[in-house]
Amino acid sequence: MNENRSIVHMDLDTFFVSCERLLDSKLNGKPILIGGTSDRGVVASCSYEARAFGIHSAMPMRLAKQLCPEAIVLRGNSGIYSKFSNTVTDVIKESVPLYEKTSVDEFYIDLTGMDKFFGCHQLATELRSRIIKETGLPISFGHSVNKTVSKIATGEAKPNNQIHILKGTEKPFLSPLSVRKIPMVGEVTYRSLCDLGIKQIKTIQEMPLEMMARVFGKNGETLWRKANGIDNSPVVQYTERKSISTERTFDKDTTDIKKLEGIITAMTENLIYQLRRGNKLTACVTFKIRYSDFQTYTQQKRIPYSAADHKIMPVVMELYRKLYQRRLLVRLVGVRFSHLVEGGQQIDLFNDNDKIINLYQAMDKMRERYGDRAVIKASGMGAKSISRWNPFTGEPPPLLANRRQ
Repeated sequence: MNENRSIVHMDLDTFFVSCERLLDSKLNGKPILIGGTSDRGVVASCSYEARAFGIHSAMPMRLAKQLCPEAIVLRGNSGIYSKFSNTVTDVIKESVPLYEKTSVDEFYIDLTGMDKFFGCHQLATELRSRIIKETGLPISFGHSVNKTVSKIATGEAKPNNQIHILKGTEKPFLSPLSVRKIPMVGEVTYRSLCDLGIKQIKTIQEMPLEMMARVFGKNGETLWRKANGIDNSPVVQYTERKSISTERTFDKDTTDIKKLEGIITAMTENLIYQLRRGNKLTACVTFKIRYSDFQTYTQQKRIPYSAADHKIMPVVMELYRKLYQRRLLVRLVGVRFSHLVEGGQQIDLFNDNDKIINLYQAMDKMRERYGDRAVIKASGMGAKSISRWNPFTGEPPPLLANRRQ
């Protein structure tokens, strides 16, 4: 592992809000909430002005409106945000040799070795200026020897600024910060750390590695390393060819529409579940059909980033209906999702309310425990087992023997 790595983490500031302000300058300087606009809605994103009232993403919209009655509430438009995200990606793609897009508004860039030609920090500064100039969007970055320190530095740089953590100063930089700043620390881990009186990163740095491992298991070891500014994880080259897919070849060629549509529904539903299980979103849906004469047709459609059944399923059925020729026997059907990025369900929060989000979470929990087809649409019940593994981890679904646990 190269000890002289040069890793930049770039994050678009309050991305959804910034996109809306580009489209309507009257929103500048005002508290903005983006999300489900009904009382059952959830906040997907909020401006810094709204955060001053204690509002944060994933908060119920009703509570957010109580905290800041004068806030402007917008439903949000995932199609527009996807376009802005792609524009920023294009600027980065043209400028650097290696980058990883981890969500619609977040990137890691590996500039290792580039200092032979010009300063890495200068290159990152120029890239940030170019993004701001060409897209109009505010963006912050952190620059250090690894991904963890750079990501934390970006958080400290915001809003719309940059920080360079020089090699050898990682520990003193992290030391006074809250343990909440460590990327892997969520609500549960934070509470556990607080119960032990650990609130500052400095406290973890002073603890022996063995003690952290004893209290938190394998996670404790990772937590200790991150707190000490140690992270060897590589920047993984981003490619839009990244995809997951599933196909079904029929034992006997068919023209049975009910059977066809049932299998397509079951395949798609399972593939969307695998997306959510892998904490991924797709921006491109492809449908494939092969007839008995082996003629194969495919059609694809770009969509706003999503991992929601009610957004993706209609697109798959639309592509199927465009391609399906009723009088021909069908041999194979397939569905593929590509242009994947990390991101869970945040991009869908502004169209969904907590009822829909809770429904997906409940369905996915049942599938995790009892198998991929524990909860399925009635129209897909005729299909036999569709999936046998998690495409992101290679992990098989729960075995029948384990389903009584």
